Amino acid sequence: MAQAEQIRTLQARLAALEEQLTGPPKTPRNSSLPPATGQKENRAERRRKKRKGRPGVARVLAEHPDAVREVFAPTCTGCGQPVMSGDQPELAHAYDHIDLPPIRPVVTRVNLRRGTCPCCGARVSAAAPDDMPVGSPFGPGIVALATYLHVRHMVSFSRLVEIFKGLLGLTISEGAIANLLARAAEPFAAEAERIEAAVRQAPVIACDETSARVKGQTCWQWVFGSDTAVAHRIAITRGGAVPLSERKGSDAVMAATVAERCGLRKGRG
Repeated sequence: MAQAEQIRTLQARLAALEEQLTGPPKTPRNSSLPPATGQKENRAERRRKKRKGRPGVARVLAEHPDAVREVFAPTCTGCGQPVMSGDQPELAHAYDHIDLPPIRPVVTRVNLRRGTCPCCGARVSAAAPDDMPVGSPFGPGIVALATYLHVRHMVSFSRLVEIFKGLLGLTISEGAIANLLARAAEPFAAEAERIEAAVRQAPVIACDETSARVKGQTCWQWVFGSDTAVAHRIAITRGGAVPLSERKGSDAVMAATVAERCGLRKGRG
């Protein structure tokens, strides 16, 4: 009786194992197996739709090329005899080859000479030329390039040092770059004053503002526009006093109207 009971138990286990063998294989989708043990299914290759071609557009030839190079056929490719081009050879093909010349700084040594006055015997030294003053050795071209890369393209001082050294072969320090930017600020400030004066004289002025971060502090960038000029100003407040300060005298009423329309009056701004 014990043996018969054991046989029935083993038969039940065998039936269960056979059922497992005939079932679907275990995968991460139908069991607790980790995803890494699964294999990706083979999928039929998708046919990509052919894109309709567009007519090619060649680059327009330069209207005024810096140089023209005439190339003539020397000999026949078949028999090797010299080719007669004639007085007006036929143009077979024309194309532009565009490249940059070697970029290197131009160094001008300025020697200020001293002479003796034949009348009084005084020793007189020559004055520095206006376009090459004494002081910083870097000219306006280098100042303009450093300002453009730093302000417009956000190139850091360390990257500017690498660019000047690798691209121009010019050794310049970060302190010198800071001095260049300080020099460039003066003409920009003068131009800003001219623009602001033009905006103040306009009969109609539109203004708007948006937040701006300056040295870790939230400030406000104001813009005042007319039909001929646009002036920007950074202020630590967005109150109506900013546009009011732009117009004086009888024009203050107009500025107050602009502030009112922009919702910048006291109690609304």
